[in-house]
Amino acid sequence: MLAFIAHICSIMKIISKNIRHLRTLKGLSQELFAEELGVTRSRISAYEENRSSPTIEMLIKFSDYFKIPVDILIRNDLTKAIDTSFIEVGNKRILFPIAVNENNEDLIEIVPVKASAGYLAGYDDPEYIEQLDKIKLPFIPTGKHRAFPIKGDSMLPMKDGSYIVGRFTDNIDDIVDGKTYVLLTLNEGMVYKRVYSKIEENGMLLLVSDNTNYKNYEVHISEVFELWEFTCSINTQEYSMQELKISSILNMFNSLGVELEALKKL
Repeated sequence: MLAFIAHICSIMKIISKNIRHLRTLKGLSQELFAEELGVTRSRISAYEENRSSPTIEMLIKFSDYFKIPVDILIRNDLTKAIDTSFIEVGNKRILFPIAVNENNEDLIEIVPVKASAGYLAGYDDPEYIEQLDKIKLPFIPTGKHRAFPIKGDSMLPMKDGSYIVGRFTDNIDDIVDGKTYVLLTLNEGMVYKRVYSKIEENGMLLLVSDNTNYKNYEVHISEVFELWEFTCSINTQEYSMQELKISSILNMFNSLGVELEALKKL
């Protein structure tokens, strides 16, 4: 019983902190915030100071106002968010704002190889995302970034074990034909491909491998959960002497369907 009471108290504390923080991010006084929601200022004050617990009706009002699902509002500490630009994907889930370090510098979340298989199950779980390691790269443009491990040789010369750093694309219509993206899909899981939009024709995306030994295929946009546009790559392995020989380079380009007559003469 005591454990249950402690748990409820912990939830109430999180709610009060979140309400106060989100209101502050909006630049609203308690009085203006209360007017927006059609309640008294003293009621908002009581919630923020954890002197009173919001009713279900009020939690729904907060959820609608901030456009944040109720379960996120009551379960997660949102005080780490530096703005209110929560990205909505689908009907329920959100992507947390850009992570920053103590110097207010943008950080990149890393999906490790051992956890990539579970990414499909945890991509919409704030607790899963929060525990991912983070790094800082000085040349990354603005936006929400995440690093994904690459498997196999379908996107040569990208080596198996490399990482693709992608910027989150919140509108699937913004796809640029021929660019490469990391996609999280219902049936294929996490893939890195060159993408061509067929949305107007049949609601599909054409996914193309740079290695011609792999067949192209289509996925319906309803099966695409996330889309990350290529920003840069991180190679975790050096190329061997054999891989750097002209003959090996020729073989690689031939597998990509590229003829390099100039190299053949060397």
